Amino acid sequence: MKARSDAEHAAKMKKIQAAQAKKVAAKTVEKGLVIVHTGPGKGKTSAALGMAVRAIGHGMKVGVVQFVKGAMATGEKVVFDRFPELIEFKPMGEGFTWDTQDRSRDIAVARAAWDEVKRMIADPSYAMVIADELNIVLRYDYLPVDEVLEVLGDKPHMTHVIITGRNAPEALIDAADLVTEMAQVKHPFREQNVKAQRGIEF
Repeated sequence: MKARSDAEHAAKMKKIQAAQAKKVAAKTVEKGLVIVHTGPGKGKTSAALGMAVRAIGHGMKVGVVQFVKGAMATGEKVVFDRFPELIEFKPMGEGFTWDTQDRSRDIAVARAAWDEVKRMIADPSYAMVIADELNIVLRYDYLPVDEVLEVLGDKPHMTHVIITGRNAPEALIDAADLVTEMAQVKHPFREQNVKAQRGIEF
C-alpha cells in the first residue's frame, strides 16, 4: 500500500475535523445522566471513582455510597477523605453475602445505604452521586428495582447518578442514559492465582 503523503493526511484530517465539529455543534442538550457500569470484567468501581476525581477537579460536589463494600480499608477512601468539602465517601457495606450469611441484616444494611443515596440525590448541592455495587443489592432483591427507578426518575435535572455492579437489571439498563459493560478477557486472580493487591483492587 502506498504511504499517504503529509499533504494527503492533512487534507483527510481536515475533513474529519469539520465533520466532527458539525456533530459536536448539533449536540445542545445538557442534563444530569444516569450511568450504569456493569458486566463481569474488572473496572466498574474504578471507572466510577475516576469520574468522581474528574468532577471534584472541576469543583463539583460528589457523594459516594458503597453497598457491600466497607469491611476493608481502601486507598480511594484515604484520598477522598482529604477533600471533605467536595466529596462525601461512605462505605456502608459489611462484605459479600457469602461472608455475612445473614439475609435480614444484609437487607437492613442495604436499606440504610440506599437511604443515604436518596438523601444525596435529593440534595441539589451534589452534582454527582455514585451508588457503588447497587446492582448486587438489586440482584439479590434486597431493594425493589421499581423504587430505584422512581428515585432516578425524580432526581434533580442536572444531577449525575452512577450505578455500578454486575448483573444490572434490564429495567435499569433501559432507564439509563449511558451503559458500559465491562468484559473480562483475562484476570490474574483466575489464571495465575494472584491475590487482590493494594492499589489494584483496593
